Amino acid sequence: MNLPTWITVSRLLGIPLILYLLSNPTNKNYWISFVIFLIAAITDWLDGYLARKLDMVSELGKFLDPLVDKLLVLGVLLALIQLQKVPPWGVFIILTRELAIAGWRVNPQWIGETGITGASIWGKLKTVTQIIAIALLIAPLSTFWETLAMITFWISVILTVISGIMYVYPQLAANISSSKEKSISA
Repeated sequence: MNLPTWITVSRLLGIPLILYLLSNPTNKNYWISFVIFLIAAITDWLDGYLARKLDMVSELGKFLDPLVDKLLVLGVLLALIQLQKVPPWGVFIILTRELAIAGWRVNPQWIGETGITGASIWGKLKTVTQIIAIALLIAPLSTFWETLAMITFWISVILTVISGIMYVYPQLAANISSSKEKSISA
């Protein structure tokens, strides 16, 4: 494993700590969770930057990075449901998209792909808005910020759906087109 992959794996270490702190909700624990979450979000950017800069992009890294991101985001969102800070059905939409795309990345042959693809601009926008929304939802801020957090959460839900469609549709369309060509030539 190279340095960027180790950074990705290190992000996993923060998840249980955040979840523990959120299960004991105090202002102090919220702020500590907020800081740990932001550090984890920065490592998400850092591992990708280093992988590209040091020419250490690997198949393992391309697989683990989005998986660890999903564990971080979904774990915290599930804790936020418990704290009644987000509606379960909004998290369900995010969870469904994330699991579906993760499944396709693990088994790309389902849709005619042969390798792991990187995140598109839509996937990156989704991730950034999810991180901002979660950070705002964790931090014990005033009502104004809570409203902004919920608006950002719903924007992230919308971007989650759009990015899922944008990920799947071109690949399915190419697979269907390829299947039609094969059946015509047969």
